[in-house]
Amino acid sequence: MKAKYGTILVVDDSPAILTAVKICLNGVFGRVITLSSPDAIFSVIQQEHVDIILLDMNFSLGVNSGQEGMIWLSAIHRRHPDIPVVLVTAYADVKLAVRGLKNGAADFVTKPWDNDELVRVLKDAIDRTGDVMPLEEVEREHVRKVVDRCHGNMSRAAELLGITRQTLYKKYQP
Repeated sequence: MKAKYGTILVVDDSPAILTAVKICLNGVFGRVITLSSPDAIFSVIQQEHVDIILLDMNFSLGVNSGQEGMIWLSAIHRRHPDIPVVLVTAYADVKLAVRGLKNGAADFVTKPWDNDELVRVLKDAIDRTGDVMPLEEVEREHVRKVVDRCHGNMSRAAELLGITRQTLYKKYQP
């Protein structure tokens, strides 16, 4: 029987973590691809269909700010917004977790993790991305983002969207 949850890409600089995750997720995912450095993330995504990414927050020895993970999360989210990213770190920090979620992470897991909890978090993240949003909601969300990006300047937002201000007002719901 084929695993329901497709392919996961796990990025962590610890060989022991990569081995543990591979053992834990074998059978849950059809493929578990591991990388010890985030540098190859985009080449893997280009060559493989990746359903979810489990991304460590820290890759440089002695650095535990989570900044590297945030930079990679942002880059992944910009180029592949359809791939959920679950962040993982040994240095649990509520502010960091909230920042990661605000920046588009699907969820946040701390090391050491409970295997059942890790599997649940990953499955939930994939299941949520499988939900189909009605077209009207996608359009409303896009219009809201453009208006936010234009700092409320409705004329500029309408121009960027290629619609009249009257149409924008009808579609815009804060």
